[in-house]
Amino acid sequence: MANKIMLNQTSYHGAGAIAEIAAEAKANGFKKAFVCSDPDLIKFNVTSKVTDTLDSEGLAYEIYSNIKANPTIENVQIGVQAFKDSGADYIIAIGGGSSMDTAKAIGIIIANPEFEDVRSLEGVAPTTKPCVPIIAVPTTAGTAAEVTINYVITDVERKRKFVCVDPHDMPIIAVVDPEMMSSMPKGLTASTGMDALTHAIEGYTTKGAWEMTDMFHLKAIEIISRSLRDAVANTKEGREGMALGQYIAGMGFSNVGLGIAHSMAHTLGAVYDTPHGVACAMMLPIVMEYNQECTGKKYREIARAMGVKGVDSMSQEEYRKAAIDAVKTLSADVGIPSKLDAIKEEDLDFLAESAFADACAPGNPKDAPVEDLKDLFRKIM
Repeated sequence: MANKIMLNQTSYHGAGAIAEIAAEAKANGFKKAFVCSDPDLIKFNVTSKVTDTLDSEGLAYEIYSNIKANPTIENVQIGVQAFKDSGADYIIAIGGGSSMDTAKAIGIIIANPEFEDVRSLEGVAPTTKPCVPIIAVPTTAGTAAEVTINYVITDVERKRKFVCVDPHDMPIIAVVDPEMMSSMPKGLTASTGMDALTHAIEGYTTKGAWEMTDMFHLKAIEIISRSLRDAVANTKEGREGMALGQYIAGMGFSNVGLGIAHSMAHTLGAVYDTPHGVACAMMLPIVMEYNQECTGKKYREIARAMGVKGVDSMSQEEYRKAAIDAVKTLSADVGIPSKLDAIKEEDLDFLAESAFADACAPGNPKDAPVEDLKDLFRKIM
């Protein structure tokens, strides 16, 4: 079987990278941008760092900001109509996963109108045309949505998130500028950073992992582990490290999938509106303990990448525990809680069944039945 890798056509990295957006828009012959960004980024003048460059180059745009932290079907539907009304021919997505996921769904539906029922995009939808061209500008260091073929939409009516996997939604250009991330508050920096670590560790241990993606994921684990504490402290070096580390993690997991830490996190976000990165951070060490018997020597390399010393002299049991403990320590150091008070025993059946049905679950290295998922959810109660 052939392994496949999909990445952006072009990506820019480093401080000041947003200056390249206008040149790329002109080089591609784009006429008007549909700028997807969330209300807070507009309020705090983060979005304007990009729109100011468009203004200075005389490039037309229209802003769409009806986007929630966990974007909904309604956000997408309203966005599709707003795009049609705008006369735009490309999208600039500025923000975290919420802005980029919304942009992807809008772009896919515009190019493939037969999928205007947003729910029809769940899973691997058989779209036939690439989405509207997207230039993705992340403002958080975590989701890596700028380099993935995935997006997640919340179905409020059914209290669930659904994952969409579509090679046609890949942004053509990613602009990863750490200066766009400097205004992130500590809590958001910590939670999105732990999301990135979860991407890297789950991508490294998923059933679909192979040598090239292992390379990406181990490097991402290394960079994230040494950078996240400093990023939370808002140092230049920490921000730069996280901007790169989360992107590298995305290069990997987008091509091989994730596991049940993500399927469970999606469920917690849909039911309790738990921030995605917080949910991932709570589930990751618990899921690592559950999966350890199916991971061979991989936890030794995770421990090594996270800076644990002496792993080569450790027994299998010791290095597996060391890897899990390193994750727990990093999560605690950046202020992530380990328990979620909102969960009640009567919720567990719905939570477990939703996580079992999630698109990320099949990639887990160990098959997890509903009863096991209920037990794992209990561990964060």
